[in-house]
Amino acid sequence: MQASQNRATRTFMDFDSISQAMDGICGLYERKLKAINPAIRNLSYDISDLYNFIDGLADLSALVYDHSIQAYLPYDRQWIKHKTLQHLEKLAG
Repeated sequence: MQASQNRATRTFMDFDSISQAMDGICGLYERKLKAINPAIRNLSYDISDLYNFIDGLADLSALVYDHSIQAYLPYDRQWIKHKTLQHLEKLAG
């Protein structure tokens, strides 16, 4: 991910599963919310808020290892948004 146009904000994160990666993205957003609203103890947000956060990043992509071809496949921000929604629906259900 890259938070702004400044290349120094580029960060790489490694997760053991797609589910853990989606948790990580939600965690990034939740930490940002807490930093902006330090006095609020219980923050809530909906999927459109999370999507706005994702869209506000200069860059966000995922490399997912595919065992069948023994290579990493790249996925874009739209795929990440779709997988994040699926992940949150599974947690809520």
